[in-house]
Amino acid sequence: MNLLSAKCTIHVEICLKPSENRLEMLEKLLDVAVREYIALAKVPIGESVKMDTKTVESNDVLKDLQLVESLILESEAKRSGEFLNAVDLKNVILHFYSPQRRLMELETFDGDSGEGEDDDAVPASSHWLLPSHSFLHLWENLIYEDGLKEKLLKFALSALIFSQHSVNPHIISCNRLILLHGPPGTGKTSLCKALAQKLAIRVRRTFRHTHLIEINSHSLFSKWFSESGKLVMRLFAKIREIVIDPHNLVCVLIDEVESLAYARDCMSGQEPKDAMRVVNALLTQLDAIKEHPNVLILATSNLADTIDLAFLDRADIKQYIGLPSSIAIKRIYTTMLMEMMRIGIITEQSLRDDDRHEGLLSALAEHSIGLSGRALRKLPFLAHAVHTASSDFDLNGKIGLCDFLDAMLAALEQHHTDKKLIKK
Repeated sequence: MNLLSAKCTIHVEICLKPSENRLEMLEKLLDVAVREYIALAKVPIGESVKMDTKTVESNDVLKDLQLVESLILESEAKRSGEFLNAVDLKNVILHFYSPQRRLMELETFDGDSGEGEDDDAVPASSHWLLPSHSFLHLWENLIYEDGLKEKLLKFALSALIFSQHSVNPHIISCNRLILLHGPPGTGKTSLCKALAQKLAIRVRRTFRHTHLIEINSHSLFSKWFSESGKLVMRLFAKIREIVIDPHNLVCVLIDEVESLAYARDCMSGQEPKDAMRVVNALLTQLDAIKEHPNVLILATSNLADTIDLAFLDRADIKQYIGLPSSIAIKRIYTTMLMEMMRIGIITEQSLRDDDRHEGLLSALAEHSIGLSGRALRKLPFLAHAVHTASSDFDLNGKIGLCDFLDAMLAALEQHHTDKKLIKK
């Protein structure tokens, strides 16, 4: 198994259109055509692109690329937007995949209050088969400091290599547990889902199927205090049914893990005993499931200082995800404006060629420091709804780029004002 690649490797992820043909057959059919295409067409690093129709139709070797939906090139050694050279073409690894269109499945447990009454079902977890159509392009649209996503991907790949080689845990510790922590709205949960999706694409030759199971922490620690610990054990018993097949890679996402792993030394005597039972049950189940080499645990927390030390000690990597810098904010705004141009709400104009556009965008980014990614991504809608949209439902109306940037600045000022009023 060769999961870890050299720094100069160019990874090409090829998203295929729905087809009745087996993926292995399509790989053989399209291998030469894809390599020929990236040699002929200028495909920038880090951007998902669709096939150029003219290039495909003008070359008989490329005719089968009509089966390809899109492709993306990624390299640790190159920046986003760069193009390949002749040397790069010798270091290409192709990853073909067909996104699953099966909808997320909700796993529920019947609650039992212990009083002989029927209770509502407890939504215990959400289950996706990966790579999922729901998470397409999520990875490349999450913007953080340079190298952060790549660091997490390399850790996950290394963890799977160690587990597949059956490293002795008494000699080398590797729990395959990643904890992302930081303020709310910074995209920790989305990053976990994107990472699982990325792994599904990169390790497909080793694992036929990848499952993402998101544990609903708040529901498991629910009104049935006496049942919460048992619900945790029941859920992990369900997960083990999938893990038992070595051809499955199972990514378990525990969102806001502090709900299940609250620090036991901070619990007062008045805390329900079940709170401690839940922590004990979670730690026991994590220790049991890591015996399987095909499991990766992803956890997020907004309050890492409240997590039980025993859980923190089990985490191999504890990555802080902070609020975006001004550079990251500018990149986020740029991608959002490009999307507004793509869908036809804003007139297509260059953000770089006009000094006024660049100045407005820079000012917007500077005034946005301190906002979470979640707050930033709401701004285009607020600008359109409050400051630019007319009372007519005009689907053909377009807004000038300068006008829209002005509207975003106004919406941002309103956001800051509203935030101050809430804190009063």
